[in-house]
Amino acid sequence: MAAKVRKGDTISVHYTGRFDDGSIFDSSLNRAPLKFTVGAGQIIKGFDDAVIGMVEGEKKTVVISPDDAYGQRSEDLVFDFPRTNVPDDMELEVGMMLQLRDDQGNPVPAVVAALSDDFVTMDCNHPLAGKTLEFDIQIVETGLTPDTFCATGSCGSCGGCEN
Repeated sequence: MAAKVRKGDTISVHYTGRFDDGSIFDSSLNRAPLKFTVGAGQIIKGFDDAVIGMVEGEKKTVVISPDDAYGQRSEDLVFDFPRTNVPDDMELEVGMMLQLRDDQGNPVPAVVAALSDDFVTMDCNHPLAGKTLEFDIQIVETGLTPDTFCATGSCGSCGGCEN
């Protein structure tokens, strides 16, 4: 009998992510499977929890609430700043992705949400915040060796790394 996936196992999965209207926002089917260590905080909580107890080759569909995915949208993460703070040679467009820095100098992804003559409105919410997500998940392989690319410092991923 195949071993069930447990917290701490490193596995690979194929997945397709959909919004509740059925439109696909991401899929690994045309690329390599996603490899991660279960319970290590490398992926969203609802996805992490969903694979526990599955076995290699098993498929299932799960619905994940915003609280177990990318969180609720927060208006505190939407703000205006003066257009005079934008370099003259920088052409902004609504929908443009920018990387800002927080008070500690860490990168913060942001989207230009609106433009006026005097202000730029930035939205630092994750693009999937506030959304209920559905995933088709298939366990491709279990018993893998964890990646160690973060052992010497931060890899710069959104979730951060544990050394």
